[in-house]
Parts: sequence; C-alpha cells; structure tokens
Amino acid sequence: MFKGSNVALITPFKENKLDEEAFIKLIHFHMENGTNGLVPAGTTGESPTLSHEEHQKVIDLCVKESGGKIPVIAGTGSNSTEEAISLTKHAEKAGANGALIVTPYYNKPTQEGLYQHYKAINDNSGLPIIIYNIPGRSVIDMSVDTMAKLFELKNIVGVKDATGNLDRVDQQLKKMGKDFIQLTGNDDNALEFNKRGGVGAISVTANIAPKICSQFQKFSNEKDNKESQNEAIKLDKILQPIHHSMFVESNPSPVKYAAKLLGLCDDSVRLPLVKVTSNTQDIVKKALVSAKLL
Repeated sequence: MFKGSNVALITPFKENKLDEEAFIKLIHFHMENGTNGLVPAGTTGESPTLSHEEHQKVIDLCVKESGGKIPVIAGTGSNSTEEAISLTKHAEKAGANGALIVTPYYNKPTQEGLYQHYKAINDNSGLPIIIYNIPGRSVIDMSVDTMAKLFELKNIVGVKDATGNLDRVDQQLKKMGKDFIQLTGNDDNALEFNKRGGVGAISVTANIAPKICSQFQKFSNEKDNKESQNEAIKLDKILQPIHHSMFVESNPSPVKYAAKLLGLCDDSVRLPLVKVTSNTQDIVKKALVSAKLL
C-alpha cells in the first residue's frame, strides 16, 4: 500500500491561521498529478507549531478530501508517548491508512526506550505504523536491531529512513526482508535507495513537482526493466537541482516559496521559521526553471 511518491504535505497558512481552502486545493492538485500517497502533519507540515486542534483538522481534511482514492499516512509522532498515542488514535478514527511516527526528539531515549515508545503506540491503535528515523533532527538513531524487534509487532510495517546512510537500506533488507517497507526521507538519494531495496519516498519535492516525482518513482521501482531504469536516471537528473534548493534553508521555507511561485499557496511559515532570503529565492527559481516548472 505504501510505495512510490508520497508527499510530505506542507500546511498553508493565511495571516498565521490554517488556510483550509489552500490545503484542500493542494490535496486535489496531488490527486490530479499522480502522487501515490499523502502525508499530512509531518515535519514539512510544521507539526511542531500546529495546535492539537489544527493537527487533527489537517488530518481530517486530508482524509475527507482524498476520499479513499490514495492512502493517507498521518503524521502522529511526538516526544510524549501519551500525545503520540492520542494523535494516532485520532488519525485512526478519522480514517487514515497509516501513521508516520518520528523517533522522540530531545528526550534522547535509549534503544529500549524507543522500543517501549513504539510498542505503547502499537498496543493502543490498529493503524499500520511507519517509523520515522531522522537522527539529524531528533538526535537519536534507531538501530537496525531495535527496528527488527519492533517489526515483530502487529502494526509496525516499515520505515521512513532519513539517516542519509544508504548502507542502512541493505542492512534493514537483510534483517527484516522485503515485507518491511523502506521509504527514503531524502529526495536526493531516492534513485540509489530504490536500487538497494527501497520502494519509494516521503518527499518534500513532491509538493511542487508531483508528476515528475511520481513518474520517477514508477520507473525506478521497475527494477528489472532497463528502459525504465534509464528513464529514472533522466528524471533524477532533472529533479536533483530542485532537491538541493529545497534544503538551502530550513524546510519547509524553501518549498513554501516554490509553492507560492507556482500559485499553490502563500509562503508564510510560523516562527521560529522565517521566509527564505533573496539569495535562496533565486536558487529556488532557477531550479524550477531548469525543470520547466516555471
């Protein structure tokens, strides 16, 4: 169910409030342009600065507007286990297809603490759970052994791997097998990630280039087809400048600026994030022009 190009949806704001109209527009934009899955209320969706009410509203709107046509993987992670359980229960009740749960940031739990955190969420919900492993933001790195132990639980189905370490794909495949879903959280390594056994991405770039990202994922996942692999390589070259431009400053400020250029939504972000500088604006514009999106 969870493969291909899954977009880490931005959350549009207008006058610092959730812009529901723009968010609904975004959902339909993705459904019309081949996106394989929607991931609302993740880090790219500025979940740290969403109120609980807004967080739940974003998930509700995404489930409602997608109408069951493509999967919704709701961001329900927190560094409070109780809060993560509450958000996951809400996503399940709303009708989401899965939950993306980040490793608890700031607390710095041990591997046993990580296991118990995810086990508690697993035990209190029926939703398929994707572990979000991103040491660069959360400081901790879930080991392959801990992940394998969690995969024995009924609801743990895979990982969004944002370690940037491609050897982890091989290690996780060897330890957990092909049934363990591996999605990259790093757009720039998606080609090699899929070659090694990954099946897709949870993508920032897909916010503004959904059609190209979807085509790229389709071709790169046809691993035994040489023509498809060649097409994937061509599309990857087109996408690389965009991937780079999305992280010149803190995500999601650059992608929101790109979305503004494309007329999708405003580029407002919530403090402590700020809008991108003029230098970054130039880099983003050039990347969009190079991919013929502008």
